[in-house]
Amino acid sequence: MMKLDFEDWNIHVGTPHPFNKRAPKIDNGTDRPSPARYHDDEFAHEEWEKVFARSWLLAGPASDIPEPGDFFKFDIGPESFIVVRGEDGAIKAHYNVCPHRGSQLVESDFGTVEQFTCPFHSWQFDLEGHNTKVTDEETFRPEVLCHDRNLTSVRCEVAVGLVFISMDENIKPLKEFLAPILPQLELYDIDKMYVVQHRKSDWGANWKGGVDAFAEIYHLHAVHPQTQCLMDDRTQIDLWEGGLSRQFVPFAQPAERYPDQETVNPGIQLMLRDAGIDPETYQGTAAETRAAVQQAKRKRSDDLDLGYEKFSDSQLSDSVVYSIFPNTQIGCHPEAIFLHRFLPHESDPNQFTYDTCILYRDVDAPGYSAPAWMGLGPETDLSGETRPEIVHTGLGEPPGLGEVLDQDSDLLPIVQKGARSRGFRGPLWSEQEGRLRHFHGELDRMMNRGEW
Repeated sequence: MMKLDFEDWNIHVGTPHPFNKRAPKIDNGTDRPSPARYHDDEFAHEEWEKVFARSWLLAGPASDIPEPGDFFKFDIGPESFIVVRGEDGAIKAHYNVCPHRGSQLVESDFGTVEQFTCPFHSWQFDLEGHNTKVTDEETFRPEVLCHDRNLTSVRCEVAVGLVFISMDENIKPLKEFLAPILPQLELYDIDKMYVVQHRKSDWGANWKGGVDAFAEIYHLHAVHPQTQCLMDDRTQIDLWEGGLSRQFVPFAQPAERYPDQETVNPGIQLMLRDAGIDPETYQGTAAETRAAVQQAKRKRSDDLDLGYEKFSDSQLSDSVVYSIFPNTQIGCHPEAIFLHRFLPHESDPNQFTYDTCILYRDVDAPGYSAPAWMGLGPETDLSGETRPEIVHTGLGEPPGLGEVLDQDSDLLPIVQKGARSRGFRGPLWSEQEGRLRHFHGELDRMMNRGEW
C-alpha cells in the first residue's frame, strides 16, 4: 500500500504570501490515547486542576466592558469570575465570591457598578477588589477582621482585544504564550470589533469532543454534505508549541471530492454577491469562483481604502481557524470573527456548554458586511450600540445555531455514547486530524501522563 504524504492532501491557499508560510513540522507520533479522557470522572477532576487551573482561558472581548465600572461574568466548570474595567481603565478579574460567607457577588451576565455589593450581607468591594464596607463591623472581633477580606483576584491580561484570565499566578505572560500566532491575529483588528451575536447551548458530550469536532474538516462530507459544493476539505494545517494551531478552510469552491466542479450553485452565488460579483453575469466555473472572490474583494479594498493589502488572497476568501489551548477556537475573516469556546461542565464529564460569539466591525463602505454564511439576519444590530443578550438553550433543547452547528449538536452525543463503550479503544487520527493529535499531546503533557 502506497504511503500518502500529508503534503499531497493540501491545496494551494493563494499566491505565495508570508501569512501562508507553513509552520515547522511537529511530529506528535502515532500513539493511541485511552478513551477514558472523554468520560472518566477522575480524569476530568485531574484535568481541571492540571489543565484549566494552569492555563490562559478566554474570558471575553474587551469591547464588552468599554467604560470604568463595566463588568461581565465568566463561568467555566465549577468557577465563576468577574471581569471588570477599573477606574484607571485597566481590566481586572476576581473570583465571583464574597470572602465573608462565599456568596456569589453578581448573577447577571453584564452590568455597570460603582462597587460590588454582596447580596447576602451587603459587604462592599471596590472595582479593584478591596473590601470597603463590612456591615455592622463593630460586631466582629478585631482578630477576625484582621484576616484578608478582599476579593481573590486572578491574573488578567489582554491581547488583540480579547481578555484572558488564569488561576495560575505564575503562568507565563499571555503574549509570550500567544507569540507564534499573535502577529497573525493582530492583522484582523479584533480590538476594533464588538459582539453582534452571542449564543450558548448545552451539549451531551465531553468538552474535548467539541474541540475535536471543530478542529478538523475531515467530517464535512459525512455530517455536513451540503457544504461540499462550496467548501474544500483538503487544506493546510500548521502546529506550534503550547497546543496552538491553525487551519485554512477554503470557501467559494467545491471540495475536490465533489463531482460537479462546473456549476455555480446557490451557495457559491451567495459568496459571489458578498464580494460584489453579480452571479448572473459571472462567466467562470465553480472551481474558479474562489479566485474571483479574492480578486473582487481586493479591488473593493483598493476602491474604498479598506486596507486589505495586509491580507493574503486566502484570507480574503477563506476562514483561517486558530486553536488556542485548551478550549478556544477563533475563525478569522477581515470583516468579522467567530469565537468558539468549549466550556466543561462543573461536575459531569459527559456534558459541556458550547459558547459562540460573532464579532464585527462596521465600516461605512458600499457592500461591506460580515460573510453571509455566518447567518446574521437582517434583524441583527451591526452598529455596536447595543450588546446583544446571550441566548442560552439547555440540554436536549434545539439549539437553533444554524443547520451546520445543529448537525454537530445532534451528532456529538452519539459520539460521546460510543466513547464510553468497552468496544472503543481510543481514537485513530489521520493527518487530516493533525490538530486533534497536537491538542491531545499538549493535554497529556500538562497532565504529566507521559507517553500514551
